[in-house]
Amino acid sequence: MGTAIAGVAALVVAGMALTAALEPVWAHGPTRQKVRESIEISAPPAKVWAAIGNFQDMSWLPPVTKTEGQKGNEIGATRTLTLTGGPTVEEELYKYEPDMLSYSYRITKVDVKVLPVTNYSSTLTVSPAPDGKAKLEWAGAFYRGYPNNDPPPELSDEAAVKAVSGLYRAGLESLKKKIESGS
Repeated sequence: MGTAIAGVAALVVAGMALTAALEPVWAHGPTRQKVRESIEISAPPAKVWAAIGNFQDMSWLPPVTKTEGQKGNEIGATRTLTLTGGPTVEEELYKYEPDMLSYSYRITKVDVKVLPVTNYSSTLTVSPAPDGKAKLEWAGAFYRGYPNNDPPPELSDEAAVKAVSGLYRAGLESLKKKIESGS
């Protein structure tokens, strides 16, 4: 009888191994996407941080026409960004490290027609660059706007990466221009 139990146990283990080996073939859901963009700005890091370090002010990002929020730069602070044309994005601060010139936030509510992502979080970090300049990095991680298999093109992984990368580039370039022109 002990041999029969050992044989059944071996079959169960073999079946589990086969299932684990085949699982990637069956799992076609979305994968977490990542975007990292950076720019060098001809200004000291402290000046760049002064321009971006207030979670309640995202006026430097081109599509943002208004920022309203609560709790300043405290962990759990919230903000609502109103974009050109009226759509809004709701966000929450979950990490704030002014000594490291960095903060992280997540989107808590956005229409995928506005930004084709879900489960989005990102971090802004300022660091020293050569010749007294600053490097500003914006890194994000997210899933595409359509959580199931076979997404429509506008909610695919590619669309999500393209939208976030474009947003980051536009924001970084706008901020560089603003800081370097002294406005």
